[in-house]
Amino acid sequence: MDPVIIAGAGPVGLALSLALARQEVPSVVLDEGPGKDEQRLARTVVLREDTAALVERLTGLPLAGAGFRWAGWRSMRRKQVMREIRFDAAGSFAGALDLDADPESSSSGSTARETGSGATYGAHGAKGSAHALKGSAQGSKGGAPDFRDAELSAPLHLTQHTLTTALREAIAHERLIKLAVNSRLVSVEQETSGVTAHTRGSNGTWWRGSYLVGCDGPRSTVRKLQDIRFPGRTAVERHAVAALRTELPWPGEALLHRMPPWRTSGPSAGEVTARPLADDVWRLDWLLPPGKDLVTPDLLVTRVRETLAGWSGGPTPPYELLDTGVHTVHHRLARRWRSGRVFLAGDAAHLLGALGTQGLDEGLRDADNLAWKLAVAWHHGPHEALLDSYQVERRAVVAARLRAADQALPLLRGGGGLRAYVPGSARGHDVMLTDGHLGRGPLGRPGTYADSPLAPPPSESETPVDTAPGAPVVDVRVTAEDGTFVPLRDRLGRGVLLVVLIAPGTGVWERKHWVTAGIMPRLAAAVTALPHPAELLVAESYPGAAAHSVLLVRPDGHLVTALSGVRPADLYAAAEAALGGPPRTTAESKREAKADNAVRAG
Repeated sequence: MDPVIIAGAGPVGLALSLALARQEVPSVVLDEGPGKDEQRLARTVVLREDTAALVERLTGLPLAGAGFRWAGWRSMRRKQVMREIRFDAAGSFAGALDLDADPESSSSGSTARETGSGATYGAHGAKGSAHALKGSAQGSKGGAPDFRDAELSAPLHLTQHTLTTALREAIAHERLIKLAVNSRLVSVEQETSGVTAHTRGSNGTWWRGSYLVGCDGPRSTVRKLQDIRFPGRTAVERHAVAALRTELPWPGEALLHRMPPWRTSGPSAGEVTARPLADDVWRLDWLLPPGKDLVTPDLLVTRVRETLAGWSGGPTPPYELLDTGVHTVHHRLARRWRSGRVFLAGDAAHLLGALGTQGLDEGLRDADNLAWKLAVAWHHGPHEALLDSYQVERRAVVAARLRAADQALPLLRGGGGLRAYVPGSARGHDVMLTDGHLGRGPLGRPGTYADSPLAPPPSESETPVDTAPGAPVVDVRVTAEDGTFVPLRDRLGRGVLLVVLIAPGTGVWERKHWVTAGIMPRLAAAVTALPHPAELLVAESYPGAAAHSVLLVRPDGHLVTALSGVRPADLYAAAEAALGGPPRTTAESKREAKADNAVRAG
């Protein structure tokens, strides 16, 4: 069978190719560029715990050493004129956004990359006094929330080129992936049996594939060729960005200064974030007032100097300006994410980024969701309902995230008014920001496929656990079939269903002592008889699960159902539903394709 063609060699396209390879599906990645990524310190990404774990599984490399994590968020109020929010962690503030993610219009503002990239302003770092900012916080600290959460793992903040380099290195050793550099997609043709992609460039040619996925960014050629609309809002927010090397009063901490006293005009003008990177490098973002005013190099340098001076409580400390830019946040959502054998993922399908929502994070979840479904269709024949579920599940999650951000924006960016005098309103705003930046609530938590067409029919054997059907499972320790103890998350992404038996006490014995005892033989037989390859795992416990509960988990880590005891018929029905129902015969596929062609021709 022909490989899957992936248009676009950004993080989402590269991750999708690796996810397919882990499930023995070959792919061709069409890269418009030369196969190298520009090193931009001002272009950073934020990955939630589950997406960071996904990348680590795909690359085999730990990302923690390449970025910073943070573990909490504190809020302080400064009288009525100044509010500071600090993350008490050796990590970074969420909300790092892809630079220059402008779809079509020229309303993204101008870049300020010429602002002394690499220029040095003073010697390397002089640490400012830590009491300057803290000491001036004379307002009440009563009710300042501490958002530490033992169950909430810290997001990871790192430069985008670090992420893409790790993905490219993994691809270099992968026999099932062909990276076609200098290959610009110009046309796509679909037939019943596959797709043909034509490319232009030094390696221009044509490519034959089973499916094609457009991961080619906001200006997606694939989306345009399929005539898919991309409605939404342009220039929701604009940020001036600078990466610099300096020493701030809070080493290892990140902060959001929402209303600094040196702000120039407007309720949100001057709002600034600082996020640490390696080697004493910081990324600073300033929220710009609405409009299309030019961000000049002089203006950006002025913002850097006044911000550093304000935080240090004195003259501007020494710093080295390394990289600059202007990032415009757009909110857009493609009308369709599938057109026959062609799919959209990542920025080609959606743009988001305000209030801590992360477009790349969602793009990686797109790849994880789509990869196992394409693998099932590639290995086992047409599964149209399964492939259709990609759009239904992922588009609903991103749409909900966009709605939440659009509803919160007027509250957080609309100025003070009467709300500024309402007790508790500031804390409510802080909580909304926390949701986005720490990955919880409607702005930030991983999506749940509650209304998925892959949900199994109701069953009397269903039993409640703390994870709702369609939600990501908790990463508990399990015993694998080879007897080793591994995190549940390590068994994901291999194209097989996971069946997890909750059996207290098994953790203290080797698997060989209990694998043939009790209900295990009957459950093992039921797993073997499932309509799709599955792995039987055993966990001592799972949040909210009673002993002898059986969890069925999709290859992307979302719970299908939890059953009480060994129920072979119900387990089979749930597995079949998770695959979109029984696969169609070849004759059925040909009849449907013929009908579709007739409709298009008519």
